Amino acid sequence: MHGIEPSRRPSGPAGPGGRSLGVAVVDPVPIFRDGLAALVHRSQGLHWAGQAASHHAALQLCEQVKPDVVVLDSALDPNCHLTKLLNAGDPALILVTLIRDANRTQQYLAAAIAAGAHAIVPRSIDSRRLAEAIRRAHTERRYIDPALAALTARPKRTTTPKGDDSPPAPRGGMPLSRREYQVLQLVAEGLENSAIAKLLFLSVETVRTHVKSILRKLSARDRTHAVTIAFRSGILVARAEDGHLPVTADTTALPGQR
Repeated sequence: MHGIEPSRRPSGPAGPGGRSLGVAVVDPVPIFRDGLAALVHRSQGLHWAGQAASHHAALQLCEQVKPDVVVLDSALDPNCHLTKLLNAGDPALILVTLIRDANRTQQYLAAAIAAGAHAIVPRSIDSRRLAEAIRRAHTERRYIDPALAALTARPKRTTTPKGDDSPPAPRGGMPLSRREYQVLQLVAEGLENSAIAKLLFLSVETVRTHVKSILRKLSARDRTHAVTIAFRSGILVARAEDGHLPVTADTTALPGQR
């Protein structure tokens, strides 16, 4: 396994611009992450920077590895909170959102772009087009796949017809800081302060301070109440139906590609 690199630097064949882009993937499905890793490894000008399957792991990966590009599954970010936090944490980071059918709405695409997504592409996109989308998003800082272009037009003011079961627009703002959000994610997974401190490389006292701040900001009585409020308000998101246990930053090369 390669070590986590503290700064951006090329580690693969340079592209036309003379620089290799580090690409990380945030997706709940292991085989999908493996497929994206294989795509990155065989694409000129791109190199693999890691993977994550949860919000806190994604934030940790970006803090430690500092990829150039993150490819993010929309199912993990239905309220665009993670997009906002990643964008705020590193304005130079390029965010490519893979849109699932459930999020293929004008409201969601507008919210994702407003939150800081630089590229919007269907999750069913073929590998050649995805590699091109990554490169164009980095060069131009904006790329909308032609298949989704019509949905990025300004929505018309119309009443919602009865029986419309489209997913609601992403809700509300994010009251928590990046670190508080990570801590709350881990609290929701049942971890105690000492375990959270170890995972996030913090002191136990610092974690306690974050927990107190979370309780205050959410007007929660205790940790369990805070988690309940967070899920009800959309701050925390239940795992995607095909999700798996979270993984931390992983920059393992595929066999034969070290």
